Amino acid sequence: MERISFAMNRCLSYMLLLMLFAGPAAKSSFGQGAPANRQVDRSIVRALKYLAARQQPSGAWQLKNPSRGRESASATSLAIMAFMAAGHVPGEGPYGDQMERGIRWVLDNQRPDGLFMHKAGNGPMYTHGICTLMLAEVAGMVDARLSDRLRTGLEKAVLLILKAQAVPKGQAHAGGWRYHASSNDSDLSVTGWQLLALRAAKNIGCDVPAEAIEYAVTYVNRCADNNKGGFSYQPNHGVSPTRTGTGILCLEICGEHHAPATMAGANYLLRRPLQYGDGFFFYGVYYCTVGMFQVGGRHWDVTRDHVSSVLLSRQHPDGSWSPSDGSEASFGPMYATSMSVLALAVEYQYLPIYQR
Repeated sequence: MERISFAMNRCLSYMLLLMLFAGPAAKSSFGQGAPANRQVDRSIVRALKYLAARQQPSGAWQLKNPSRGRESASATSLAIMAFMAAGHVPGEGPYGDQMERGIRWVLDNQRPDGLFMHKAGNGPMYTHGICTLMLAEVAGMVDARLSDRLRTGLEKAVLLILKAQAVPKGQAHAGGWRYHASSNDSDLSVTGWQLLALRAAKNIGCDVPAEAIEYAVTYVNRCADNNKGGFSYQPNHGVSPTRTGTGILCLEICGEHHAPATMAGANYLLRRPLQYGDGFFFYGVYYCTVGMFQVGGRHWDVTRDHVSSVLLSRQHPDGSWSPSDGSEASFGPMYATSMSVLALAVEYQYLPIYQR
């Protein structure tokens, strides 16, 4: 039965890949007010060519300029998910080999305790959450040679996230995560990646207690600002569009569809949309688009048209994007390009986490 299910998944993925090459605009569903569908599709194709050309011989991608950067598990995982978001699958098509090599590199850089190796300046739990999410998203698409190893690595990664959540914290921080697995405080940014990873892992059958999801949702709701309507980095620390997108997506994928805090955040983003130059703009591009896509309706229509217009106007001739301010400058164009593809491709719905 497992082999039959695996074969069906591979067949479906390959069909989706053929659809993308046969006519990518047919899969797009951008509204009348958005840039032309084909313009978005071409933008994604150019971005993927940029990413593919910058993979290292080891299979990894780097943060910052390739000549000066470091091989990064988070950058590698984001690049793999960008290819997946556009309909590409490991082992098939023009990028299949590159994706497989990237997945193997990420698994090669997992520690015995389950933590993915971290060499960047941000906290290791950022890297860990992103890598765990990638493995959960790609789990049904790899062949039998890689499947068992991936599943083992994913289960170890999930267990570490659960252990980190269980570290004793004060009431204001309970249920969330921060920079280190041993942290006794929390923030919405790190929590977002861990919650996405747990939700994706649970969706494919990993042992993720419902109580852990509920506990995390409690923390996310604690970051909601009842007066302004958005979400803050930590409870009562001031709202921003980027954090609001994070809060919306966390609640939506955990079943809090159109909950009061979700809709208050969505209305906040209509009043104060994410702008190029905002702190952590490309981080916000991902969370605001995927979150508002889950909300749907007018909230998604307005966000889609706005974000796609901004991104298309800022893409470089080589297909890349560059961080817009100092908050993301150290992450470089590979990070910004991957996040942009993940945002522009949301309506393709190839990534499981995008499913409504």
